[in-house]
Amino acid sequence: MADPRFFTVSGPLTLAELAEISGAKLQTGADRDRVVVDVAPLETAGPDQVSFLDSKRYVEAFMRSKAGACIVNPDFTDRAPDGMALLLSEKPYKTYALVALAFYPKAELEPCLHETAIIERTARLGEGCRVEAGAVIGARAELGARCHIGPGVVIGESVVLGADTMVGAGASLSHCLVGARVMIHPGVRIGQPGFGFAMDAGGHVKVPQLGRVVIHDDVEIGANSTVDRGTGPDTVIGPGCMIDNLVQIGHNVQLGQGCVIVAQAGVAGSTKLEDNVVLAAQAGLIGHLHIGKEARIAAQSGVMRDVPAGATVCGAPAVPIRDFFRQTAALVRLAKRKDE
Repeated sequence: MADPRFFTVSGPLTLAELAEISGAKLQTGADRDRVVVDVAPLETAGPDQVSFLDSKRYVEAFMRSKAGACIVNPDFTDRAPDGMALLLSEKPYKTYALVALAFYPKAELEPCLHETAIIERTARLGEGCRVEAGAVIGARAELGARCHIGPGVVIGESVVLGADTMVGAGASLSHCLVGARVMIHPGVRIGQPGFGFAMDAGGHVKVPQLGRVVIHDDVEIGANSTVDRGTGPDTVIGPGCMIDNLVQIGHNVQLGQGCVIVAQAGVAGSTKLEDNVVLAAQAGLIGHLHIGKEARIAAQSGVMRDVPAGATVCGAPAVPIRDFFRQTAALVRLAKRKDE
């Protein structure tokens, strides 16, 4: 059970309600009216809790679990312990997410403008906003309804936030237009000048960064990540993108819909990622590349060439993943020969 000092559980809910909420199919013979009070891991779940199995690695834990109910792929129904009710799903992890959200829904936002917040008179705040202590909202900024601005946040002049957007403690936003239902976590920096300058032995000359950052709806940006504004073209983050902590997005970068960028990855200026591209942790992309739709970049890869749609690349410099494994195997064989 989650620590009640930090999380408030809702419910209880019946198995029938969980099936309806999540789209899972209740196993034949299961008691539809059986009550579940919380979610829990396989190892610690009890008879009145629901858990999930989404990987073969945890089948043994599943077989030993005392959970009263479990979300599981139909392929594993024959491994379930006696008495465990099953919620069948082809995507158990997604189903679990929906179930967990039912038990731990987003808390209602209590509107409040803290007395220590500084809000310029020309700023416009929608109905039901909450602005925490020490936040600063600049002139002509526009906040949609029910925005939550955390402590110490700085919202620059003329910045626009869509409805139900959350900005975490200490973040700063400038030169940006942000959509609805965006989650910006603590320490994020959006809209600072891009790293653009003309190199010269007599002294580097900074190139004015005259673009913006445009963030579409339903984006999440993790703690201490940065998104530079464009040089002239805008930096664009497409709808539904998920950006982890400590990520760097350079100027003029364009992300399509649903891209996933994992911790410590970096994308250099003017690179374009089409829809549903995934960059794993610490991947690095040089500037002016084109990464095709649904491409996958493995962890710690250094990408120096365009990547076609659907491809998976790995290594530094990055190559198709089969080539990477062949190269690695060849090196292992060479090392063994030397030892012999």
